[in-house]
Amino acid sequence: MSAEVGGAAAGGAAVGDDAVGGAPRKRFEPPVGDESGPFWEATREGRLLVQWCTGCDRAVFYPRAFCPSCGVGDTNSANGTGGALEWRQASGRATVHAAVVEHRPDAAGAAFSGGEPYCIALVDLEEGVRMMTNVVGCPPGDVHSGMAVTVSWEPLSDGRQLALFRPVAVGLP
Repeated sequence: MSAEVGGAAAGGAAVGDDAVGGAPRKRFEPPVGDESGPFWEATREGRLLVQWCTGCDRAVFYPRAFCPSCGVGDTNSANGTGGALEWRQASGRATVHAAVVEHRPDAAGAAFSGGEPYCIALVDLEEGVRMMTNVVGCPPGDVHSGMAVTVSWEPLSDGRQLALFRPVAVGLP
């Protein structure tokens, strides 16, 4: 991930809400940068956006100023492809590529989990990009490669929402 979607060291802030037993949960809130602004604004409405390169017809994630595949820029087409980057709505459906359980969240500085283990995962969106996230809505140890997941939202203090993923219920698309 780029610095603009990083944590407090990259200018993010901590958000707290009441956890079980009244202890505050804190999660670092990602800062908004020039390239990621439209992504974060869409989260306010519960919409997951990805950049799309019209030069090579590929999805781009994390948000950036140029296509990593063909070099097309946000406002220029110096490489002669005639394309540009645009924002498109993602389906919100994904498959877990890899997952790990953080068993010592306090040692990792993850106060948001309330001391409970949590799952960090790489998920492959249907649109063809990979995202780092947390999988929620099931025991962390149940998350596995190939698991179908769908986007879920966690509110942040400024009205934005953090895209998390949860398992797709059996029998649902």
